[in-house]
Amino acid sequence: MTHDVVNQAPPRTGLNEYLINPALTEAVRRYGASWAVPSLTGVGELVGRADFQRDAELANIHPPVLAAHDRWGHRVDAIDFHPGYHRVIGAAVEHGAHTACWSAPQPGAHVARAATFMLFAQIEPGHACPVSMTHAVVPSLRFTPALADEWLPKVYSRAYDPALQDPAVKTSAIFGMAMTEKQGGSDVRANSTRAEPLRDGTWHLTGHKWFCSAPQSDAFLVLAQAPGGLSCFLVPRVLPGGDRNVFRIQRLKDKLGNRSNASSEIELDGTVGWLLGEEGRGVRTIIEMVAQTRLDCVLGSAAGMRQSVAEAAWHVRHRSAFGAVLIDQPAMTSVIADLQLEAEAATWTALRLAAAYDHDDDESVAFRRLATAVGKYWVCKRGPNHAYEALECLGGNGYTESFPLARRYREQPVMAVWEGSGNVIALDVLRAVSREPASVEAVDRELSSALGVHAAYDDHVAATRKLIAGVAADPSTAAGSARRVIEALALGLQGAVLIRQAPAAVADAFVAARLGPDRSLEYGALDPRLALSTIAGRA
Repeated sequence: MTHDVVNQAPPRTGLNEYLINPALTEAVRRYGASWAVPSLTGVGELVGRADFQRDAELANIHPPVLAAHDRWGHRVDAIDFHPGYHRVIGAAVEHGAHTACWSAPQPGAHVARAATFMLFAQIEPGHACPVSMTHAVVPSLRFTPALADEWLPKVYSRAYDPALQDPAVKTSAIFGMAMTEKQGGSDVRANSTRAEPLRDGTWHLTGHKWFCSAPQSDAFLVLAQAPGGLSCFLVPRVLPGGDRNVFRIQRLKDKLGNRSNASSEIELDGTVGWLLGEEGRGVRTIIEMVAQTRLDCVLGSAAGMRQSVAEAAWHVRHRSAFGAVLIDQPAMTSVIADLQLEAEAATWTALRLAAAYDHDDDESVAFRRLATAVGKYWVCKRGPNHAYEALECLGGNGYTESFPLARRYREQPVMAVWEGSGNVIALDVLRAVSREPASVEAVDRELSSALGVHAAYDDHVAATRKLIAGVAADPSTAAGSARRVIEALALGLQGAVLIRQAPAAVADAFVAARLGPDRSLEYGALDPRLALSTIAGRA
């Protein structure tokens, strides 16, 4: 034997990922979901188990594989997943990470569902895509009551069944969506897919989609050009009676990350669909789904930040160098505290946004219209660098596929791209500023609620208001300032939530680090006079 294995961290398993996440547990209580604590505790124990984490690993080591044809040459367009993937998504569906807030509405239901979703996404993010789309499809389905009556009971089901079957006999359903095309991307009005009405009330769709996530799903929302304009259609993989719909999966995307999730290019050729919502108002119909998935981008990025800092903190608590445990060395304490600060700000912001979806009063609707876009831009934008800094804490281990942070580092950018990359979201914020002043007023009231505690925060709010006034006064030049405006709004929103709700040490450090005169977005540059050990201890 040449050596003993010493000074290596033990496996980070057997921990309750809910109970040891202080920001998540505090926010769940604050935003009215205390009733869900027993369920969340059970999910936290489940996702912390070694076997669950091994399934998450296997789902990424063995990504989905397309089988376009069977051995006899028949077109089947099937996708094979590792059993570990099915076990992970099956558990998420069983615990209501997809639609619990819709199927069992009550105060705090969206917050509880968000926390459940985050716990699963923290360990395995790829499956969260179809889980999120299934959640998000509910408001869009309600535009057409007959389709809602047929599909919502299946969407609400806690049973996961990956088999493609006749919708009449299948009791559960997972949904996806297909919007973007080669020539347009986010500009969906440039779509060329055509929809032709048939006498029986169905439509035939012909065209292509450049990105279709989770093509193994039971049904999809698809945008196509109808005679009356761009419209939204419900397209099932299997038609009533059991015949396969025409849904040709051309190839699976070879992605940077998000490996366990199948993303594809598809072709539609006389594919049968049902009109959802009004003809010519497809964007209005599907935007309800987009709003919900944008929220889940925030949830997923925040969950990724939690995984990153938790793994980094675990390593440095069990690793010694230069005569001391790493976490006790000031330079490392500062880095872990800063990573935890970012993760807490993201978590509190995510749950604050989820809470806004628990209410449909005018104030909540206006607030979430702008705040969701702001949060999506900023939290998702911060995710990749946060993952990298956490990875670096593990040294060479962090750069290997045997540890989860290499996978997380590749994963985080997708949240910033999905449902609108940076400029798309920034321009959407400008659109809200110019066309929906009630949304600006609602966010401003949120910012105002935390005034008078920190001078640096007060100054930031004043500067943010000037920026907003400037772009509102001169829309012709506003696009050039869009990112500056959205960053200011995002930091102000996070500051307001933390000042009002989080422990004082966290709020004080956030204001000093992100809003003060010596602010720095470089991790580990915190003022040593702050309560860094206290914050790092929460990781």
